[in-house]
Amino acid sequence: MAQLVYKQIIDDLKKNIFSGQYSDMRLPDERSLAKTYEVSLSSVKRALTKMESEGIIFKKRGSGTYINPLYIKNESIFNYEGSNLGVTDSFQMNGKKPKTKVLNFEVIPPPEDIRQELFLQPHDFVYKIVRLRLFDDDPFMIETGYIPIKIVQDLNQTIIEGSIFNYLEDSRNLAVTKSFVSIFAEPSTANDQDLLHLKENEPVSIMEGIFFLDNGTPFEFSHMRFHYKYSKFNTIVSVQSK
Repeated sequence: MAQLVYKQIIDDLKKNIFSGQYSDMRLPDERSLAKTYEVSLSSVKRALTKMESEGIIFKKRGSGTYINPLYIKNESIFNYEGSNLGVTDSFQMNGKKPKTKVLNFEVIPPPEDIRQELFLQPHDFVYKIVRLRLFDDDPFMIETGYIPIKIVQDLNQTIIEGSIFNYLEDSRNLAVTKSFVSIFAEPSTANDQDLLHLKENEPVSIMEGIFFLDNGTPFEFSHMRFHYKYSKFNTIVSVQSK
């Protein structure tokens, strides 16, 4: 329950930030927030610590807690939270959740490069899943994933229309907790232009990676092609003196 409380605080503070409620870019002090939300001080501290680690806010010693102006300017559609790296619950835009349209779902012997990426044997098969991600009716990503059948044997249309990672966690008690991801750009293809509503001279951004289960097993190779207007990735870098 405590985890739910601190997440509710974060969600509400984010909403308030983007509605312009804090015109001076400064958040109320921790005790005032605890009183406002009628929660313990520890819940507020946990929420603010999480927001600080994500670069949403920063603390000035002796002055208070301030909103990072670059967060407002560069809010990403990626919002990874918790231990599971599932895409379905991690893409958001203006409070909207994405929709999924399944374009292809089949069982195939993996191409050689995919077999190597997932450490598969020559006799292993994979699910090939192609999905179009949308915000309402606005497409933003084409996602092609390859998942070994030997890891999960019962995928179906209903499951892949939702969150495969959440299904895996709920039904198998396994979580996808680590990934190796590359991000780059290239010219759009005719298929990109058709599905993502791009012009011939407009590029796509690519996010390609391997996702690993919490026991270290490679679970999925995923190739994601984004409409360039949604290709905004934020990170936090801590610099330590030596």
